[in-house]
Amino acid sequence: MGKARDIGLDVQPPEEECDDENCPFHGKLPIRGQILVGEVIKDRAPKTVVVKREYLKKIRKYERYERRTSKIHAHNPPCINAKVGDIVKIAECRPISKTKSFVVVEKIRKE
Repeated sequence: MGKARDIGLDVQPPEEECDDENCPFHGKLPIRGQILVGEVIKDRAPKTVVVKREYLKKIRKYERYERRTSKIHAHNPPCINAKVGDIVKIAECRPISKTKSFVVVEKIRKE
């Protein structure tokens, strides 16, 4: 196939190659919108991971912050192959399925 294409983000392209059409590096999936970081908590579904993301939400009345979490379903290309416990960077893309609008673009840390 050749080299991985440039997706316009400052991430390391994967060493492996894949033939997934929904891979931003080796397929035709465009990346746009948000870029988030989180931990993979589930990887049982094929080519899908669930990423848990923690963030702070300001409560204006009390002038304090509360910690919130959200779970995001993301496409997991075979060339990246994130597992449970990995810290990953996910990027927004067009809807791939009913619940998936994000794709894993980089493994930051392996567990």
